[in-house]
Amino acid sequence: MKHIINGFLVSMALCMPVFAADVPRETKKVCVDQKDKAGNSVKDAKGNVKQTCKAVKQHKKLEPAKQ
Repeated sequence: MKHIINGFLVSMALCMPVFAADVPRETKKVCVDQKDKAGNSVKDAKGNVKQTCKAVKQHKKLEPAKQ
């Protein structure tokens, strides 16, 4: 019985990446200025403000249903 259950779990694990790679997501780069403990902007040696940037998934907004 263990062999049947293990075989089923392995086959499901191998099929999951096929379904997960179905929809590519669009990403957007978002940057935020770095702040020190006092709340002031942190600047580098050139005098430019340092920023922390991240790639964020962008989701489509659903339109409300018209009644």
